[in-house]
Amino acid sequence: MINIQSIGFVADVKLENFIENKLGKIMKLNSDVAGAEVFLRVEKSDVTENKVVEINLDVKGANVFAKKQSKTFEEAADLAADALRKQVVKHKEKLRAK
Repeated sequence: MINIQSIGFVADVKLENFIENKLGKIMKLNSDVAGAEVFLRVEKSDVTENKVVEINLDVKGANVFAKKQSKTFEEAADLAADALRKQVVKHKEKLRAK
């Protein structure tokens, strides 16, 4: 289950579908991924890279987290998903080694 929360604004369906698609691919990589919490927010700053995406994956035996900031939510979600994918693969390899 993927829970997306946008803080201080309403995320459009296209953005939510984009994030669900990205996380769905990670969840297929590892059956131990039970769900995901996604937080979207706009930082109050002068910088154009003010879109923040935080993703917390519920993985059996571990808590996997990534936080990325970029110009768009899609780009930040993409970067966070890449970071999570690496962590999930590493976790899976660690379990296999035991």
